[in-house]
Amino acid sequence: MKKTLKIWTLAILILFLFPILLQLLPAKQSDSSSVMLKQKAYIVYASNVLEAPKPSSDKKVLIHFTHSEEAYEPITLANDGKVAVSHKTENITKLGEKLQLQFAAFGIEADLLPVDIQKVMAKKGISYHRSYKAIRPYLQQSLADKTYDIVLDIHRDSVTADKTTVTVNGERYAKIAFVVGKEHKNYSKNYDVAKRLNEQMEARVPGITRNIIVKGGPGVDGKYNQDLHPGFVLVELGGIGNNEEELNRTVSVIAEAAASSFAGE
Repeated sequence: MKKTLKIWTLAILILFLFPILLQLLPAKQSDSSSVMLKQKAYIVYASNVLEAPKPSSDKKVLIHFTHSEEAYEPITLANDGKVAVSHKTENITKLGEKLQLQFAAFGIEADLLPVDIQKVMAKKGISYHRSYKAIRPYLQQSLADKTYDIVLDIHRDSVTADKTTVTVNGERYAKIAFVVGKEHKNYSKNYDVAKRLNEQMEARVPGITRNIIVKGGPGVDGKYNQDLHPGFVLVELGGIGNNEEELNRTVSVIAEAAASSFAGE
């Protein structure tokens, strides 16, 4: 009888002390890795981030897409069941938000130009080859409203994946080319910004760039609106055959390269 009483007494004591012991245990720290993108390794899926961190620097980037319906064949095939290099929804503009999140990860505020110029042109009956002229007033307004350090015009090149893909440490990246129009008096400033970005990207992923293309003369635009800002750079991001993973990896490298470029000023 006494033995049974002791067992019950011990059981009651354990049940009484158990909640108190739990309170004394250290609380598990929350994992912020789903919020913060800034890591040593390159980020692949910015879309997995629930909330972008607030910018921690005074640097600002403006992102836009002069040819907003340019598309990538693997992406249109996966999302629409059709292979296309131009698409009204599954197009290059979907990289805009990912770029924003990656820039935010490095403390840089990035804005998207609030206009789909292809829709504006279609509504007004403006031909495709006048894209740069059509988007110009929207750029001028944004640049008048706010001060930016870099302006990025993101495009998709028309060449095939064998020319726009590089493999480094087992990971495939979409290669990029910087384009600078030389038919305005301050083009050398645009070139210097493109050169810094090019060097920073190459330092991280050797072979990720196709170098800097300087354009001028008959048959080309020659300005690409780069006369509007000394930090204006046109970026050919991958080609028609690059897939989402390759593009996402390169997007993260662009943001990190820009952050390093700013830090080195």
